[in-house]
Amino acid sequence: MSSSDPPAGATRWRLDLAYDGREFSGFAPQPGRVTVAGELADAIARTLRLDAPPTIVGAGRTDRGVHALGQVVHVDLPATLYRDDRAPTGARLVAALNGQLAGRVRVLGAAPASAGFDARFSATWRAYRYLVLEATPPALELTSAWSWAVPAPLDLDAMNRAGAAALGTHDFRAFCRRRDGSSPDEPIVREVLDVVWERRRDEWTLAPGGADVVRLWIRAVSFCHHMVRSLVSTMVAVGQGGLDPSIVAERLAAPHRDGLPAPAPAHGLALVAVGYPEAPGQ
Repeated sequence: MSSSDPPAGATRWRLDLAYDGREFSGFAPQPGRVTVAGELADAIARTLRLDAPPTIVGAGRTDRGVHALGQVVHVDLPATLYRDDRAPTGARLVAALNGQLAGRVRVLGAAPASAGFDARFSATWRAYRYLVLEATPPALELTSAWSWAVPAPLDLDAMNRAGAAALGTHDFRAFCRRRDGSSPDEPIVREVLDVVWERRRDEWTLAPGGADVVRLWIRAVSFCHHMVRSLVSTMVAVGQGGLDPSIVAERLAAPHRDGLPAPAPAHGLALVAVGYPEAPGQ
């Protein structure tokens, strides 16, 4: 039986989630740590009075401190959740789980999944947003839970030229944290579909005084560990004039991290959407 097959007597459910990553040690379960998947599994077990927390499979494993506005998970639950039909089962499940989670994780929707649905392996792309607060003192000293404050101004044309080199299929070893036990010579190949920087109004009210916000939209079939944050810090360095826009292309061709900045802070990053072949919610 594959992860795309729920066990006998169970129904696979798709849940759409949002969460503030500051409270969690990432998405994936970790012994002794508070994680998104762990909190959700415990809430489901309490709500449905299960003998043990169920396994939660997510479309993406967000790191410690990274947010989500459109995370997708699947979970296999008993075929009959409720013995009556006083309200739609999905709506009741959403309300009950949000009551248990008390705002730490927000369940945006819940519905039985289509045949063969797997939140991770059925996904055809993931999209992230990164917010940079383009600021000057004293606004630069302000901290935001959702953005990275850097000195203004940034050269977005240069940043977009650098980002364009990441489009397509490449070896992203220079921008990824390698898995334990893997060889440094092993390529880390990913396909990137969109990379766009744009300056936007501060509609999130990230800083008093109307400081500009620079937003990255990046979409790929999949990402490796620290990939977005490493690309962000490199492209911001380009926008500040510290690196040439050719640096991304150079490091994709000759993958090494020498001279590249540390990954950008986690709190500016959010998983915003996941794409699937079927219609949303199915």
